[in-house]
Formats: sequence, C-alpha cells, structure tokens
Amino acid sequence: MSKTGIFMANGCEEIEGLTVVDILRRAELEIEMISIQSTTSITGSHGITFLADALYEDVNFDALDAIVLPGGMPGTLHLGRHAGVMSVIQKFAEENKLIAAICAAPSIPGAAGILSGRRAVCHPGFEEKLKGAIVSEDAVMTDGNFITSRGMGTAIDFALAIVRYFKDDAAVCDLKQKLVYQQEPAWKSNANI
Repeated sequence: MSKTGIFMANGCEEIEGLTVVDILRRAELEIEMISIQSTTSITGSHGITFLADALYEDVNFDALDAIVLPGGMPGTLHLGRHAGVMSVIQKFAEENKLIAAICAAPSIPGAAGILSGRRAVCHPGFEEKLKGAIVSEDAVMTDGNFITSRGMGTAIDFALAIVRYFKDDAAVCDLKQKLVYQQEPAWKSNANI
C-alpha cells in the first residue's frame, strides 16, 4: 500500500491540508501529517489548531511514496524556508515519487526549478514562481508525478486527483458518491428555479 506524507506548518491553509488527509483516509490510503515545527501542535492560518502525527525529524521519508504541500500564508513561506522540506522535494523529484502542492505551495518546487517543462497551476499571483512551468488556469493539473492545484476551493478535486494517482477512476467515483460530491455548486444549479 502506498504511503503519503503531508507537511504541516503554522499558518497553513487548514482546508487544503485537512481535506487531503480526510479524503485519503476515506480512500483507505495511508497518510501521515508531518509537523515541521518543534511540536506536533499546528495552528493554521485561520486560528484552527490541530495535531500532526509526527515531527519532521522522526519520519522515514524513504518509506513514503508521495509528499503533499498545503498552501496558506505564512505556512507556505515556512515550508519553503525549511531545508529539510526542500531536500525531500528534490529527492522525490529525482526518484519520480509523487509531489502534490496546492494554492501558493506549488511556488516551492517551482522556485527550485523542479516544475520546469511541466504543466502546473497555482494560486493567482504566484505564477511567476513556477520557473519554466507551463502554467494554466485549470483547477487541478496532473503531469506525471506532479499534481498541482489552485486553492482552497479546489481542495476536494486536488485530494481526489491524489486518490486517482494511487487507485483508479472507480475508486474516485465511489468516493464522490459517498461524499455526496457535486462538481457544480448547489447554489449554481438552483439559480434557474
């Protein structure tokens, strides 16, 4: 079974991080929340405090098949300044392991040139940080072992793209049904009534 790590830092966007954790666990994929802080207690950008599963220094990154970077500010800045996070991303890129980043977080592998030549997306305003990437405005973009997404409103689609990477379309369809997930917002569907 595949195992995913998700880096958590103070100031992360809670929905972008915790939605991925929730949906991967519902899909019966193993995911470990990894704190880059000195404690497992993380406070997100909107003041929501939660506990990570492990501290960075206690994780065996060789046992992971994927790494996820949630966005949010200043969480993205904390991740980008953490030497260990950068080292893991570089190693995963070299080993063709999955790197998934949402919102401002694609700027981390982007600034390092890791997305060069790849199709990628990010939160509006961070496009210039995706050095050499082919940038689009899609909600979620999968290109080989990279999955990127635009922001909090795309968190479910982002998480489902990760599930699809490790499982298949049938697993994603099953999850969507269980989540009562509709791609069109209910308020938009009822606008003509």
